[in-house]
Amino acid sequence: MESSKKHIPESCHVCLIYENEEQRQKIVADYIAEGLRKGELVHYFTDKTTPKTVRSWLLGIGMELSETEKTGSFSISKAEKAYCPDSKFVLPQKMIDGSILRYDEAKKTGYKESHACGEMTCTLKDISGSNQLLEYEVLLNSVTSTFPHTGMCQYDARLFNGAALFNVLKVHPFMIAQGQVVSNPFYIKPEEFIAGNT
Repeated sequence: MESSKKHIPESCHVCLIYENEEQRQKIVADYIAEGLRKGELVHYFTDKTTPKTVRSWLLGIGMELSETEKTGSFSISKAEKAYCPDSKFVLPQKMIDGSILRYDEAKKTGYKESHACGEMTCTLKDISGSNQLLEYEVLLNSVTSTFPHTGMCQYDARLFNGAALFNVLKVHPFMIAQGQVVSNPFYIKPEEFIAGNT
């Protein structure tokens, strides 16, 4: 495993597999705060955590949110509405295309990169097409060079089974271990993952 660091590299895709809420709160709050301090467009997709709770995490580490939310630099929305509108999972390529389009619009207003964080527990619900989650995760890795996007996907180890979490590791080039960002030794490049699953 390569050297670890506290800060997540720009334009990368990282997974946070957690079973400790206190540690998760600190990692997520620091991650969001870093994006805001860098002047990035930051979005949080919540499932079980309320927007009020997310804001309290950030206020607890000294972040002022009123201006960032007013300007749209920081926003919170339901993960299910983003990933699964109309009670079905959006086609992965369609979701990627939509993200790129939104980034292009944001770039016109001065943003250089987007910073996102999502709770993936929404995919555990009985929603049509949620089995396409891994395809979406793989596609994210194939566009980070042209679409400057840093994303953290949160997976609760108490709710996802071992096989699912192992597949999650295969599609994230970086992971967070013991509070540190590390290169993921289980990561498989997009073309190799797709070839092995067709």
